[in-house]
Amino acid sequence: MSPSVQLFRNVPLKSRNTFGVPANAPVLAEVDDASFLPDLLGSQDFRDRSPLVIGGGSNLLFVGDPQAPLLSLTGRRISVVGEGPDKSILRADAGTPWHELVMESLALGLCGLENLALIPGTVGAAPIQNIGAYGVEVGEFIHRVEAFEPATGEWHHLGADDCAFAYRDSLFKRESGRFIITAVEFALPREFKPRLSYAGISTQLEAHGVVQPTAREVADAVVAIRRSKLPDPAVIGNAGSFFKNPILAAAQASALLDAHPSMPMFATAEDSTRKVSAAWLIDACGWKGHRCGDAGVSATHALVLVNHGAASGQALYDLAREIAGSVNERFGVALEPEPRLIGAVW
Repeated sequence: MSPSVQLFRNVPLKSRNTFGVPANAPVLAEVDDASFLPDLLGSQDFRDRSPLVIGGGSNLLFVGDPQAPLLSLTGRRISVVGEGPDKSILRADAGTPWHELVMESLALGLCGLENLALIPGTVGAAPIQNIGAYGVEVGEFIHRVEAFEPATGEWHHLGADDCAFAYRDSLFKRESGRFIITAVEFALPREFKPRLSYAGISTQLEAHGVVQPTAREVADAVVAIRRSKLPDPAVIGNAGSFFKNPILAAAQASALLDAHPSMPMFATAEDSTRKVSAAWLIDACGWKGHRCGDAGVSATHALVLVNHGAASGQALYDLAREIAGSVNERFGVALEPEPRLIGAVW
């Protein structure tokens, strides 16, 4: 087909997901140049079958073997494609590691993504989840998303409004399988305006005597915080935060806060809702550090499920259901998983 496309059969997936759980794929294609997607998806292995697109495997849990053919976009090109009076447009292939893009943007003198440093995964996955951390969501800086629609054979260039970004949500997540994201363009300012509303960042900077931080210093502070709080997937299998922070009606959230004054609560874009801390709810139910066989909860962060070595995806899924059930029973709050579940329905 092309040197840009490599096809593999009967592929073990343990090394392709950060949980490190065993699974096998019937077919996997690695594509460096997205222009070859129409030919690949018209081939016998992919024809009339919606592929499962995987990036760094940091936002999914294989509860069972995938039945669909797998597609991995491996292109990692980054380039400046536009210049404005106060912003630059930075384009990155979908296969670019996210942290690599953040560091490259800072090296180019561009700002905005520093609070999102060290988030695992790839650029192509970022719009799907509308990744966010420390008061920033990636949707704020997305200029355009390039995507291929297999059902119609059409290429799309979707502006930020078209992507319908919401908290850990987007058009791409709500219409899963419709689009294959091949590249993302970011509109990034040159003038740095620090976002330090999360106390942890300010504390980290102050500890190093930084009073007027640069964008790179904020990124370094975020990296230090994440490394201190979140286990390294290279050391112990995990997918970062497993549950979303629940968005509740303001009245329900206020009633919970009255009953539990130490519970963290955050404003949302809507006056009628509030966001509460899933980590606090889980910790209050006694799950932090819990272990059932090799499936467990991190001892340093209640939101993180971990694989101590030989846990199956099913074991981690079962543990997640137990945790969610206990939170719902005690607080009347339903938890939703952040990672995509393969082979199971929540």
